[in-house]
Amino acid sequence: MIQYDKEALDAIRDGVRGLCAGFDDAYWRGVDERQDFPEEFVTALTQAGWLAAMIPEEYGGSGLGLAEASVILEEVNRCGGNSGTVHGQMYNMFTLLRNGSAEQKDHYLPRIARGELRLQSMGVTEPTTGTDTTKIKTTAVRKGDRYVINGQKVWISRIQHSDLMILLARTTPLDQVKKKTDGMSIFLVDLHQAIGNGMTVQPIANMVHHVTNELFFDNLEIPAEALIGGEGKGFRYILDGLNAERTLIAAECIGDGRWFIDKASRYARDREVFGRPIGKNQGIQFPIAEAHIEVEAADLMRWRACEQYDSGLNAGRRRQHGQIPGGHRRPGKPPTCACKPTAVSASPANTTWNGNSVKPACIRWLRFPPI
Repeated sequence: MIQYDKEALDAIRDGVRGLCAGFDDAYWRGVDERQDFPEEFVTALTQAGWLAAMIPEEYGGSGLGLAEASVILEEVNRCGGNSGTVHGQMYNMFTLLRNGSAEQKDHYLPRIARGELRLQSMGVTEPTTGTDTTKIKTTAVRKGDRYVINGQKVWISRIQHSDLMILLARTTPLDQVKKKTDGMSIFLVDLHQAIGNGMTVQPIANMVHHVTNELFFDNLEIPAEALIGGEGKGFRYILDGLNAERTLIAAECIGDGRWFIDKASRYARDREVFGRPIGKNQGIQFPIAEAHIEVEAADLMRWRACEQYDSGLNAGRRRQHGQIPGGHRRPGKPPTCACKPTAVSASPANTTWNGNSVKPACIRWLRFPPI
């Protein structure tokens, strides 16, 4: 099993913290109030090379693994930021890296590493199938040197801030395959060419101010070379991205939890009532201590999943084990690792630290789906 270099990981944490220092609570509060996208933050993270961390060095990236990527996203959230605005670039990269052709990698990866292109979106979930991915109804039919796409997707994030999208569609009808996981393929869709030419985007208003959409495909034509890997093997390929996604989101939730605990602990030490800090009361101490234990337990599972993934093993089961402490579900998504520990830490932080006031930023975090 891989032994990670603690000094190297600490150096990553220091670098991300230094960048995040320029985007304080006031910045994120303003983004939230405007229901805006943190374009300045995403640009800064890209220019610093953090979003190209997992792209191999020969394509202009740093050649790092899932563990290092998880530290980057964890640290963004631990600093009070929202890595949910950029994590798509991380986990979508795995699908392309592991299954893309040499020509696709040569064409796209250097441009993504330089920040010229963004690969922030993945189109999998559909309104009538939810997590039963094998029942998707979006189809891709080969016609000469093109594929024609028809169907619908929902809860597809960051379309407005991405140039490319990973799309899962059925190329062989379900009733014509031996295994229900066969017959699906993945494509790399150029969004600038697709939108308005067979693809329609309908933004979904939501309570968390998250940029998410419903997509409609009406005879969208894409070139045959947009196919990633072999036709009909897309379900296996998409798991490369989804397993990475769950582990990365776990790291984000761990960062959230540590941010909540830090804020709650500091306030409990400083806030005095009846002549003594409120942190001297067990009613305050115990919930914060419980939150700390939950977050640390989730962190152990995160590292196990990273070790397996970076070793080239099937990390799906370990990623699922990491979800056991979570148990919470997002619409159309499997339960996400570390959600419960984050929620457990959020509750005492919110109670301890000014209740539902918007200014301390607790209420902003409590709206996020994983929490």
